[in-house]
Amino acid sequence: MPGCQFLQIPLRCAFQADYFDGVSKKSAKIAAMIETFRGGSFDAHYLGYFECFNRGLYYEAHDVLEELWLQDRKGPSGNFYKGLIQFAGAFVLMQKHNAAHPRLRPAARLLGLARENLRAYPEVFERLRVTEVLAAIDRWIGELEKGDFEVNPLKTDSAPRLEPPGE
Repeated sequence: MPGCQFLQIPLRCAFQADYFDGVSKKSAKIAAMIETFRGGSFDAHYLGYFECFNRGLYYEAHDVLEELWLQDRKGPSGNFYKGLIQFAGAFVLMQKHNAAHPRLRPAARLLGLARENLRAYPEVFERLRVTEVLAAIDRWIGELEKGDFEVNPLKTDSAPRLEPPGE
């Protein structure tokens, strides 16, 4: 994907917070990850979310967008960002699922919350096809239910992808 080389930044740069006076290490890491997305039509956090999500870095996708959501929690995009964060969070739970610590029912609940937050938005919002995300949510809930919350449908070859908004 052109212009999406943020994951090629040396890890030591992502963790050096000393030049971010008063900012947490988490914020410094996120700032390094989204640097290549600055200056576009959308906030770099929003674009970084799609890059992380599509690489299967669901926890990082959650973190990247959370910083933007915190600024707009009560604004017109607040629940939109919250729904996308919940969508990524469900896949974090699926990645962490194992027999000793089942995470598939909570993943389905989080997908349901994402659906509730996103369904209030128009078919296309911030150039994202919300209807496609809602269809994906329904598909993943269906897969979890089909396996009676015992079979993890998340595999490398079935990992979801989100079409990033065009510039």
